[in-house]
Amino acid sequence: MKKTILGTACLLGMLAVILGAFGAHGLKNLVDAQSVTTFETGVRYQMYHAFFLFILGLLPNEYIKSRKSIYICTVIGVALFSFSIYILSLNSLMSFDFKVIGIITPIGGLFLIAAWVLMGYGILRSKFVK
Repeated sequence: MKKTILGTACLLGMLAVILGAFGAHGLKNLVDAQSVTTFETGVRYQMYHAFFLFILGLLPNEYIKSRKSIYICTVIGVALFSFSIYILSLNSLMSFDFKVIGIITPIGGLFLIAAWVLMGYGILRSKFVK
């Protein structure tokens, strides 16, 4: 499980750097400034959670009992939150109005919050952390 978590952290981090570069250099000529800012929010949260997964993957097994649940919540949260933001920020370039999927973003946020709560609860309940 730890290799999967760390590999996913690397993948999400790499994608955040690629998407961040695209947002900083390629997106400015395609969409308005507000859309670029929105896109950058998705990148920022994706990178935060790549680091979060690194921490999760590096914590000793004794500290976290619900590692798999935290991992799943984080991956679902990033997919729903960040990737819906990417799509919504590019909405003006699409023929389909993606604003109808706007409800996905806060659902992704709830998954990210759940991951943090599970991690905090696991650490606080651990007999190995004083």
